Amino acid sequence: MKIFLILCGLLLLQVVCAQAADSIFNVSLKDIDGKPTSLKAYEGKVLLIVNVASKCGYTPQYAGLEALYAKYKDKGLLVLGFPCNQFGGQEPGSNEQIKQFCSTKYQITFPLFDKIEVNGPNRNQLYTLLAGEASPFPGNIKWNFNKFLIGRDGKILKRFESKAKPDSAEMVQAVEAALAAK
Repeated sequence: MKIFLILCGLLLLQVVCAQAADSIFNVSLKDIDGKPTSLKAYEGKVLLIVNVASKCGYTPQYAGLEALYAKYKDKGLLVLGFPCNQFGGQEPGSNEQIKQFCSTKYQITFPLFDKIEVNGPNRNQLYTLLAGEASPFPGNIKWNFNKFLIGRDGKILKRFESKAKPDSAEMVQAVEAALAAK
């Protein structure tokens, strides 16, 4: 009987821990300055999470992402940039170099985070939640500037491939719908 109770307790503990890590708001991250953080401060906001790179054919999307952020930030949208060097070595710089590039070339004001891996054995936990087997949009990230739209409740609403421009009708409609949902 004792063994049964211990096993039940361990199982319950695993379920509770899995549920806690299951929210994107609880994932441990580092900001672009290397400071530990999470997305907890953004709970209740609509998030557009993007893996970004400075030397990519899609890099000009930074301008569109900043414009989308500027237009909708007062309504609750946050664009979050996660630099990634997994695709053709297109983000080779340090965090400081990335931050400098984004602020001078594109005047980025939305939050940027530490360089991460979005695929493979070192995939960041955030991307395991966004694109892993349990995601509503599973599958490896194919290239830079893949985008995930997250509702105010932390649920993944939509996944956009790299070619989807931030000012496309599809993306704007999805962002507006997410902002309208309470």
